[in-house]
Amino acid sequence: MIRVQIQLPDELHRRAKRLAEVKESSLAELARRGLELLLAQTPPPEQFETPWRLPTVGGLGWKGLTHKEIREAAQRTNIEEEMEERARTSPRL
Repeated sequence: MIRVQIQLPDELHRRAKRLAEVKESSLAELARRGLELLLAQTPPPEQFETPWRLPTVGGLGWKGLTHKEIREAAQRTNIEEEMEERARTSPRL
């Protein structure tokens, strides 16, 4: 058997520890059974047609702007943006 160290959020640790106590088991046994259940319900990696890749999102972010422009955009309110839009689209007299 291999010894493994993991980090858990406080709330998850508290709940898991309580469940282990109720089931008169150790936290390690609870973790092993949880992993066994997850692996039994998940197809093995060999069955995936293409390898999984982290999804990417294009067209977002603050690229190409100066620090001043980013700060001004972050401080702009919805009302200011609506007023600017009206000024751009309203017919001039």
